[in-house]
Amino acid sequence: MYSQNNQNNTTVMECAQFILPTAMGINAPSDDLSEDMEGLRLTFPKVKIPGGGVLQFEMESDNPERPDYVPELEGILLFNHPANSYWPEGEEYEDNTPPLCQSVDGKIGYGNPGGLCASCGFNTFGSASNGRGKACKNQRTLYLLRSGEFVPIQISLPPTSLTPYNAFYNAAFARRQRPLYSSIVRIGLKRMSSNGYDYSVATFCKVRDLSGEELAAVKAYADTFRLQIKNTLTEQAASKEMESGAIEVGSGSMDLPDNEAHFSVGMGVVDGEREQLPA
Repeated sequence: MYSQNNQNNTTVMECAQFILPTAMGINAPSDDLSEDMEGLRLTFPKVKIPGGGVLQFEMESDNPERPDYVPELEGILLFNHPANSYWPEGEEYEDNTPPLCQSVDGKIGYGNPGGLCASCGFNTFGSASNGRGKACKNQRTLYLLRSGEFVPIQISLPPTSLTPYNAFYNAAFARRQRPLYSSIVRIGLKRMSSNGYDYSVATFCKVRDLSGEELAAVKAYADTFRLQIKNTLTEQAASKEMESGAIEVGSGSMDLPDNEAHFSVGMGVVDGEREQLPA
């Protein structure tokens, strides 16, 4: 369907497996491959916008010590969603430092301070130490499927790349009333400078629109993928809610009530001997 010179080795994703459309020139896993995957945790290849004005993406390879570097990425954007992360000032650039508060969907944060992102003081302009930006980093996660690959790569856009992405989405999709997955896009990098520091910003352009059977096949794939990602985000949010202590697991003991061996659920009693089950 389209070509890509620099391709990653196939990795597989965290959520449920789905069938790729044959119109995209990608085959579903063979029986041998499916057997090899059994019991493994499947992950997305993750790509970040580089810092320091670097104009190449660092990509995973089959040798963790020697990643691949490519100047641009080309494929189909299957889905995207907001995400927020809050680090103490100065720690946001340390790869091994987890955020104090994180939202996987840009709506509810878990950690410190946690709560609704829309009403959080750290998510307002002027809350950063310089008095201009936000203390909480607004991001956007993109899922880009490249030619010949089995699963999409996950691209994390930092705040500095949100404006060009928003402008591209409006011009290429929203104003033409086309879904995000209906075109092949190219993502590049541009060097910018501010206060004597260089940084990299993502650039976006449309390669071509999809139509006919090709678009129908991609739509079927994208619909399934979107549902799976939404389910995964719900599970991740629930997991973070547990970690943050919003949900207490295993607190207290369960005492059997003195009610002639009927079951107890919380403070109530389920009396299965006195009411008939529906036919």
